[in-house]
Amino acid sequence: MKRQSAPILSVSSNTVLVIFKLVVGVMSGSVSIISEAIHSGIDLVASFVTLISVRKSAIPADKDHQFGHGKFENLSGFFEALLIFLAAGFIVAGAIKKIAALATGHPIEIEYEWLGVAVMTISAVVNLIVSGVLFAVAKRTGSVAIKADALHLSTDVVTSIGVAVGLLAIHFTGLTVLDPIVAIAVAGMIIHAAWELTRKSMDDLLDKSLPEDVLANIISVIESHTNVTSWHKLRTRRSGNRNEVDVHIRVDGSTKIVDAHDLCHEIEGAIMKRIGESRITIHVEPQAPV
Repeated sequence: MKRQSAPILSVSSNTVLVIFKLVVGVMSGSVSIISEAIHSGIDLVASFVTLISVRKSAIPADKDHQFGHGKFENLSGFFEALLIFLAAGFIVAGAIKKIAALATGHPIEIEYEWLGVAVMTISAVVNLIVSGVLFAVAKRTGSVAIKADALHLSTDVVTSIGVAVGLLAIHFTGLTVLDPIVAIAVAGMIIHAAWELTRKSMDDLLDKSLPEDVLANIISVIESHTNVTSWHKLRTRRSGNRNEVDVHIRVDGSTKIVDAHDLCHEIEGAIMKRIGESRITIHVEPQAPV
């Protein structure tokens, strides 16, 4: 599947699931099912954001954005995390309201439990398939936004299963208080996912260096070229689906310009084979005489 097509699959699946969850949630009166509908609704908005950001980040560099538009993906990841925090807040508020009603003598009535279990099971299966497709596309293309969307849907798999188990427990035990408790547990999982996404997005927006294993690969490639006498000032960061690498290398002072140029191209190609899509800038300096 193409990078631009993956978010469309997510939008389509989330639209269908939101409708089903909302209808069944209202019919059953289950706050946990409604919380899942809210969760999927936020994921639907996030999928639209992903769709826009992926298309925007693919726009070539221009006069106003000379390093390209890759940061749109990182920005969308941060925005999606804020949406998830907001959804979790709504879910917790609704669950607390249900618990308060139960404490004041107003019973929680849950109906159509089996229909709810069926919808949650279908939701888990659909999201498992779609998230798997998105993870594969994200791994192949290095898209931060698509990976974020895949993380959302994989969280949905866990929360949907949790709600289904909660509904079964309510059916067999009659303890309707489990419904808002499950909803709060769902919110906790959502908040954890949102925090991880926020941290990753902020790292990229603030130009945090690439991971240690990636740096080790870059250094290994540079040092494997015997024409490079030494290197320094290695700087790295992530922009959208692309790595940014900047490094200074030293070569023998008698090296011809054309040979130094070819050496740089050779190093760039080797680095990209190791770490994927990258924009690499190599500064060549003559080795100082001993």
